[in-house]
Order: sequence, then structure tokens, then C-alpha cells
Amino acid sequence: MELKDKLTQGLVQVYTGNGKGKTTAALGLGLRAAGHGLEVEMIQYMKGSTYSGELFSTEQLSNFNIRQFGKGCPYAAGIRQGLMKCTACGDCFFKGEEDKDKKVHLKFVEWAYQYTKQVLGAGKKDLVILDEVNNALRYDLLKVEEILDLIKLKSDKTELVLTGRGMPEEILERADLVTEMKAIKHPYEQGIKSRWGIEY
Repeated sequence: MELKDKLTQGLVQVYTGNGKGKTTAALGLGLRAAGHGLEVEMIQYMKGSTYSGELFSTEQLSNFNIRQFGKGCPYAAGIRQGLMKCTACGDCFFKGEEDKDKKVHLKFVEWAYQYTKQVLGAGKKDLVILDEVNNALRYDLLKVEEILDLIKLKSDKTELVLTGRGMPEEILERADLVTEMKAIKHPYEQGIKSRWGIEY
């Protein structure tokens, strides 16, 4: 068997729920796959922080690519260099209909969706992760039917992972594996903010 024929069967996985760990679990799967020589593509919807640790780690791996499609953090350069921490200002997050930058967020989602179609259509990646794709659904920047179209587009030998809280039932029904992260306790409730090296 040639090394390129690595996955004999590609399934659809969903990591959802209100607990922490959805992106982390997807990254763990990506790391495992990359370690076996599989080609991994992580497409992050509505994320543009440019300072998350996974961006630096995967730079060392030629077969694990991360593309971010989201509004950037105004303090990213300082955070990336360790000069400051994330202040949780929320400027890089979409705030809903009242957000003055809604058109900017929508454009990033459109770019992410087109890029996802391109990647899945080419069928060259063994594992494709659509990180936080459900944020685009929750805010009506994407439709459920569009995600179902992406699932149809994937190759039989491509594993597809979707992450995000509150994943719609239609997508859960189409998935082969669904994991729900349940929030039981979180340091945020004790006033502990996101920590460099752990949460980002």
C-alpha cells in the first residue's frame, strides 16, 4: 500500500456542547493524524487571534496547516511576544446583529466557506477540521444546508471534524461520531481569566 492511501474510510465527527475542550480535542486528533503522516487542514471560522499556541506548534509540522478566518485582535503582536496577556476585550469576537463590524465578520465567513469548498473538493487532505464552524451558524452567517453540502463534498477517504456549541440536529444526525463536552466547573466562574499557554 502506498503511503498516500492512508485512510480507507473517512467519517464525520462533531465535537459540541457547552464545555471547554472542543477545539482542544480536534487539535489532539490533528496532532495524532499528522504524526502518522496524514495531511491535516484546520480551518478556523470566526477566529483571527494570530497568537494561539497551536499556530506556533503546527508551524513545525509540514503536514498540519491552520488557516484562520476572523477579525484579528488589536493586541495580537504584544500577546504573541509574551509582552501582555489577552484582556478579554472581546474586540475580535462577533457580538451579533448590533456589531458594527458585522459585514467584516460575514466576509471572513464567506472566505472560510469558499476555502473549505476548495479544500474538500480537491480531496487531497486526509483530515479536515472546521473549527467553530457552528459560530457562523448560530449567528446566521451560514445556513445548515451549506454545512450539509460541505459534508457531501468531502471525499470518502477524508475525515471531517466540525466543532462548536449547539450544533444543529440535522448535522448531528449526519455525523458518524458525536461528542458532547459538558460544562461542570470552569475557572472563569472563580474569576480566573483565559491563561496564556492553556486557553490560548
